[in-house]
Amino acid sequence: MNKLISRFRPEQIRLLFLLALMAIMIGFFSIQIPGYFDARFVNRISTSVAVVAVLAVGQTLVFLTRNFDLSVGSVVGLTAYIVGQQLWRHPEIPPLAAVALAIGVGAICGSINGLLIAYGRVPSIITTIATLAIYRSFLVEYSGAVPITTNLLPDWLVDLSRLSVFTVGQIQFRVLFLIMIFVVLLFQFVLSLLPFGRRLYAIGSNPDAARIAGFPAQRMVFSAFLFSGMLAGLGGFMFLGRYGNVTVLAGTGLEFASVAAVVVGGVSNMGGSGTVIGAFLGALFLDLLENSLFRWQVVSEFWRDAILGMLILAAVALDNVVFGRLKNLWARAGLQMRSEDEQKPEVAADVR
Repeated sequence: MNKLISRFRPEQIRLLFLLALMAIMIGFFSIQIPGYFDARFVNRISTSVAVVAVLAVGQTLVFLTRNFDLSVGSVVGLTAYIVGQQLWRHPEIPPLAAVALAIGVGAICGSINGLLIAYGRVPSIITTIATLAIYRSFLVEYSGAVPITTNLLPDWLVDLSRLSVFTVGQIQFRVLFLIMIFVVLLFQFVLSLLPFGRRLYAIGSNPDAARIAGFPAQRMVFSAFLFSGMLAGLGGFMFLGRYGNVTVLAGTGLEFASVAAVVVGGVSNMGGSGTVIGAFLGALFLDLLENSLFRWQVVSEFWRDAILGMLILAAVALDNVVFGRLKNLWARAGLQMRSEDEQKPEVAADVR
């Protein structure tokens, strides 16, 4: 039994549980909604989930250090407007330069958050609520309440959300979806195999022990917010490419969506536990649920938001109660197996 438990970590069980829940949800709505899982719906989901999933990757890095970034929605709106305005005034700007500009704007915003939190020691929830309002106010003043519309943007950007790299049957693999997959795989690799990722987990698991071990905790927290800002900037470019129209309210609510995706995806709000793949699955689950509820006319818009809120509460409770016990069980099983392995040489010596 101990060997069976030790083969599956609680995080893996959490992901399997989420996949099973997603399969049940798809099965339910496929019965309730005629023509539910057609190619058009799949293409819509793959595009709509992209922005939130990219934000959730950055939010995962921050969560691992026991922090929050509630400013990402404002960073998305600010970045989308600045890039859109520059492309309006300078349509000759190449696509890669526009992406670099978006990431750069996001990096500036993320650096401000990181400096205040890592070196100024201001709690992250207070800092990012403040910068959420500051970045949004700056957008209002900077834009002068003049919106960016699709007729002002170059054709390549207007067509970006519908641009397919390749198709399988009627399912299109679009550019925004592939950008999201690249970001998810890249940061999953970073967290799993590189020292940067292991240090983030160590700092979130036990900050005091990490400092005693000599880990640069302040620099790591700053880096997490820097990357979160950069990914929010990339999300701003993707937001601009998807919608084309940008007002002062652009990106509002995305901070809630990204936090919800991370929590539902099994990233612990206490730090040191979770994966980028889990955050991506959380974003996919919530986007699939939201689009399904929108098509299922039985539920009103108010109850759609209420259901999402209840899911967050359920995910946190599940993480603290059920998977907390699973982690303790897994740890005890590992210790017992280790002690049994240490006793084996002594038994062999007695036989001789």
